[in-house]
Amino acid sequence: QVQFVESGGGWVQPGGSLTLSCAATGPRIDRYSTAWYRQAPGKPREWVAIIRPTGDTTVEDSVKGRFTISRDVAKNTVYLQISNLEPEDTATYYCKELLATNWGQGTQVTVSS
Repeated sequence: QVQFVESGGGWVQPGGSLTLSCAATGPRIDRYSTAWYRQAPGKPREWVAIIRPTGDTTVEDSVKGRFTISRDVAKNTVYLQISNLEPEDTATYYCKELLATNWGQGTQVTVSS
C-alpha cells in the first residue's frame, strides 16, 4: 500500500506562490492516479487536482489557472504548484492515491498579509 508524506506548506502573502510536495513510498506513482485535496477550517475536504498514470491531469475549475499538478517519477513525488495565492486558499493540503482510504498528515498553507 502506498503511503504519502506531504510537505512544502507555510505562510505566504496574497499573490505569492508555493510548491507542495507529496513523496510516495511503495509502488511507483505512474502506476495509479494521485490526487490533491484541501480542507479549510470549518469546511469539508475538497478535491483540487489529479494526475493519472498516463500523466494526464485535471484541475478543479475554481482553481484552474493557478494550480498545477505534476510529478517526478524518478523521485516518486507528486507536486502541486500554487500561484497567485488568495486568503481563500488557506487550508491543510493532502495527497492520496485516488482509490485509497488512508490519509497523511497534510501540509498547512496559510495565506494572509
